[in-house]
Amino acid sequence: MFSIVKQEKSVQMITNKIVAIKKILFLAFLGLLVSSCARKSSSVSSDPWKTMDLVIKSIPQVHFSDKVYNINDFGAVADGKTLNTLAFQKAIKECAANGGGQVLVPNGKYLTGAIHLESNVNLHLEDHAEILFSLDPKDYPIVHTSWEGTEVMNYSPLIYAKNKTNIAVTGKGILNGQADSTNWWIWSGGKNYGWKKGIPSQNDPTNREVLADMAEKGIPVSERVFGEGRYLRPNFIEFFECNTALIKDVKIINSPFWILHPIKTNNMIIDGVTVNSHGPNNDGCDPEYSQNIIIRNCTFNTGDDCIAIKAGRDGDGRRVAIPSKNIIVQNCKMIDGHGGVVIGSEISAGVNNVFVENCIMDSPNLDRAIRIKTNSKRGGIIENIYVRNLEVGTVKECVLKLNMFYNVYGSQTGNFMPTIRNVSLENVTVKNGGKYSVWAEGYKESPVENITLKNVKIQKVDSIYLLKNVKNINFINTYINEKKVESINN
Repeated sequence: MFSIVKQEKSVQMITNKIVAIKKILFLAFLGLLVSSCARKSSSVSSDPWKTMDLVIKSIPQVHFSDKVYNINDFGAVADGKTLNTLAFQKAIKECAANGGGQVLVPNGKYLTGAIHLESNVNLHLEDHAEILFSLDPKDYPIVHTSWEGTEVMNYSPLIYAKNKTNIAVTGKGILNGQADSTNWWIWSGGKNYGWKKGIPSQNDPTNREVLADMAEKGIPVSERVFGEGRYLRPNFIEFFECNTALIKDVKIINSPFWILHPIKTNNMIIDGVTVNSHGPNNDGCDPEYSQNIIIRNCTFNTGDDCIAIKAGRDGDGRRVAIPSKNIIVQNCKMIDGHGGVVIGSEISAGVNNVFVENCIMDSPNLDRAIRIKTNSKRGGIIENIYVRNLEVGTVKECVLKLNMFYNVYGSQTGNFMPTIRNVSLENVTVKNGGKYSVWAEGYKESPVENITLKNVKIQKVDSIYLLKNVKNINFINTYINEKKVESINN
């Protein structure tokens, strides 16, 4: 009896060992499988331009019903004087209520206040149509919007959509904000824009500074009510928390403030748009907290950055915590501006996966080609920025500027150390490079890391570079003032 029990125990032990061996072999096989998949994934991600192509293919296209709703049928008058806000509103609501379609703006000049889009509506301008936006702030009701990276209840953007899907603004007509140094631009407090001592502006102690302070204290957005008497100018076109959107072919001029502002918006294409506006803070396009955005075939001639990718300011950016990513810029032309393609300075939630290709930048009034700006108050992780096939005529200051010490509105130091890493320029030619080819400044505890210039030729530049706390800057087949430049790895 004892021997039988002993034999049974031996058999059980052998069985347990076999099971254990099988588990080990299975886990080993699983490990090899995961490792293989990881290698395959790595090989795809190692080519950022393949990643860009996948993003482009993933972005859905807008689709609209063939129904057309002519604003003239809703009482619009094309005399440039009659206020047509109600006609636009009626046409858009009727269009949306019947399954969507095209709200048509025929040839002529149409004055209006804020235009609010609905889902499945394409606001389409005929070739010789011009929408003139009212200069009366009362024509822009208070809505949930954002001002320089801080959410606020403020004047409605001139064209606004919130929580909408499948929307568009198209056509070859003109969107004219009518802003100049006699109206909106004065609010900036800039002497070059008509401001004089005694005129109220955004810089008064009860305005911009109060908003920034409310955000840092965590005051709910619903209680940050500005508008009349606070002098914070409205954005031009803002799509807020929207999905699947298109802006195509329109010409935009004379904006009060930021011009194209997708915020918390995904899957948006901006194609063939011309921006010509030289007012204060007249950024051409500011994707913020947004993902899967294509900006292509556009021309930017601006009073501030041509394209500035944003991700919220200071505490408000950290509260929202949505990074901007998969931002694609293709075949664009940048003329005047503080920078061609810029990331920051409202950058606290971070930016990654930016792709810029086949662009032309050229103007004695263009300060930089590619620029990243942040500081220890903003913070943010900025990484994986890829630029190729860039043709630069003239820039005033530098070709590439990476700055962790951006300073506006007083002290900008804090406890939120920024990160800038993995920035690549490839196949870039520059005729007049300004003061520096590369200007990069980081912190000792957070250096700017991994900059690559490959097949880059820069002429007529005062200095090769200005570097402070930079780790690994690689010059591959790069010539500055006709001399080959060696890499700096530390």
